[in-house]
Amino acid sequence: MSESPVLIVFCTCPDEPSAKAVAQRLVGDRLAACVSLLPSVVSVYRWKDQVETDNEVLLWIKTTSAAYASVETAIRSTHPYELPEIIAVESALGLPDYLQWVHDSCSASS
Repeated sequence: MSESPVLIVFCTCPDEPSAKAVAQRLVGDRLAACVSLLPSVVSVYRWKDQVETDNEVLLWIKTTSAAYASVETAIRSTHPYELPEIIAVESALGLPDYLQWVHDSCSASS
């Protein structure tokens, strides 16, 4: 495939309103084909030398590697956290028609 790989970008948000704001921005700006919101994940992490436990909303962002830099910029400008989680993994395989839909949906950003 000559097109850039499809990525799944993981990002946690503190609540549903902020998660929806990030999702709407990414899809509205054609930076992501789809953003799935998984509510009520519990995150345990170290922040400023303290162990924290918080309920968060996990975003699964379906995008392309060509759009990744813009996705990261959009998340950072919309997200309420000082240091948002932004982790991308490349899809190894997928339904070809779905992968093409991701590319078509992000075409304005590539």
